[in-house]
Amino acid sequence: MAGGHVKYRHLSRTSAARQALLRGQVTQLVMHEHIKTTYAKAKETQRMAEKLVTLAKRDSVTSRKQVQAMLYNPHDLLPKVFSTLKNRYAARDGGYTRVTRTEPHDTYDQAESAILEFVDGPRDSRFMMTAMAVARDRARGAPSTDITKLNVKKVTRGRPTEEFEAMVERLLKKYGHVLKKDLKPEHVVAKEL
Repeated sequence: MAGGHVKYRHLSRTSAARQALLRGQVTQLVMHEHIKTTYAKAKETQRMAEKLVTLAKRDSVTSRKQVQAMLYNPHDLLPKVFSTLKNRYAARDGGYTRVTRTEPHDTYDQAESAILEFVDGPRDSRFMMTAMAVARDRARGAPSTDITKLNVKKVTRGRPTEEFEAMVERLLKKYGHVLKKDLKPEHVVAKEL
């Protein structure tokens, strides 16, 4: 029957090419913990990455085989999946990844771009952006806004507060003279990532 609910994005590819693309994206995500791609690809890869972490948390023979089938070079990445990622998200029930929309990378293409990253990872962009906002407020001697306070609460949920404070102090030391000016913090964050 024609029409109906679309179960997934086809991404203008055959089924085999789509699966190969998603496997490659998930492999790169596990390897680097942070990838830049189009928004549609990021959302589809996010589904597969969430499933991968859920399987890693089960840690059975079957789940190991399923994770192995999701990755292109499993022998290099299985230790990371079943130790680092499994331990990082042991207390979290879901939402292991985050998709953040960004400006299009190519001036000719103009496809919707996005960043797909693991939450609470070493390259967490929200953590860096929030630390930059707090550092800017401290450099100017202004109180933080309610949204900034809410973001601080969110980003320190899975990490120690001392790590956040250390990042704020590092940013103040490195960019304190710039933060006093009226610049957007995104300009400095782009250099950090």
